[in-house]
Amino acid sequence: MAEDSAEKPLSKGEQTRAAIIEAAYALFLKKGYHGTSMRQIAGRADLALGGIYNHFAGKDEIFAAVLDAYHPYHTIFPALEKTEGETVELFMRDAARRVKNEIEGSETKLLPLIFIELVEFQGRHLATLAEKLMPTILAFVQRLVGRRGKLRNVPPPIMLRMLFATFAGYLMTEMVLKNVPVFKNIELDWFDGMMDVYLHGILEPEA
Repeated sequence: MAEDSAEKPLSKGEQTRAAIIEAAYALFLKKGYHGTSMRQIAGRADLALGGIYNHFAGKDEIFAAVLDAYHPYHTIFPALEKTEGETVELFMRDAARRVKNEIEGSETKLLPLIFIELVEFQGRHLATLAEKLMPTILAFVQRLVGRRGKLRNVPPPIMLRMLFATFAGYLMTEMVLKNVPVFKNIELDWFDGMMDVYLHGILEPEA
């Protein structure tokens, strides 16, 4: 029923937590992690400094919440559940297209957070997030292997890691190279080309 499907209104505590996360996100992008203080986050969220500690133990915990809140997996995974394709290749290309649609333009919003995470925390929060998401990822892999087509004898963890590297590489190079003339002026579907290399490699099959 429509009433049952409507989103439940946020409680006052949830609204405050969301305001803290939104304020911290804006400050982290503008000032960086070390350049942002708890007092600044509180001020931007229109809270007394002590009010933050009712929701977060410290800035590290706030950053982890920001990374989770602004990570595109919230929309990527529902999109992946709709992936179609009878063969492995068609299935993967459809999945890649859906992911690309969800991450398009996120390089300026997500990558700065990723860089902070890698430099300041050595990927600790991302590793925790990956562990949390692994059951959903493995369910997608199970759907993949049920498709028609012969996969190379490559361990699934390596296939997954390379897939993550393809998406991450696309985002990073899109941010760095999209305005460089030698790349900007070539009319290519960069993402589709990278997926083609992911699926088939760069060597022609030997006769």
